[in-house]
Amino acid sequence: MSSMSNNVENLSPQVIRGVVREMQDLVTNPPEGIKVQINDEDVTDIQAFIEGPAGTPYTGGLFKVKLTLGKDFPQTPPKAFFFTKIFHPNVAANGEICVNTLKKDWKPDLGIKHVLLTIKCLLIVPNAESALNEEAGKLLLEHYDDYSQRAKMMTEIHAQQKLSKCGTSEGPMAKKHAGDKKLTAEKKKLMKDKKRTLKRL
Repeated sequence: MSSMSNNVENLSPQVIRGVVREMQDLVTNPPEGIKVQINDEDVTDIQAFIEGPAGTPYTGGLFKVKLTLGKDFPQTPPKAFFFTKIFHPNVAANGEICVNTLKKDWKPDLGIKHVLLTIKCLLIVPNAESALNEEAGKLLLEHYDDYSQRAKMMTEIHAQQKLSKCGTSEGPMAKKHAGDKKLTAEKKKLMKDKKRTLKRL
């Protein structure tokens, strides 16, 4: 806990107010396919769920992302990580995201919304030039179909959650899920087969 509060103490009250304001705006007016979670104890701990964009190998997946604001924010960009496992050229094995907006193209007035939208764009248009996952970068350039298949399989295994995880798991949908038990069993078997296939790759 102390490291959390230290990070908050390192930022000026003015910066913290700006972050809180932007986070509240993101909750009220979320960008399409992005939902943020506010950590009341540490405003510098920003977590969001990004839906896999249609027409990409990540379609149907829900990816958890974390932004960490350093003590020099907004002069220096936040660090961004995927919590959800993903097969993508610009995401390292530890989840770290490599994108120019978070490096040399950063400007202090860009803000958190811009960073989240940039990460979503990265799912649509990966950049093989600055690959952190060299295997994914190589496949993207040389064998797109293989890249797409691997990315799709990882999405189906690791990112099949619904946005209801963010707090609306109860309600009419809960009843619907009760009737889906048979389907779930079949899905689990499918997942096992996929995991086995993935191990062989």
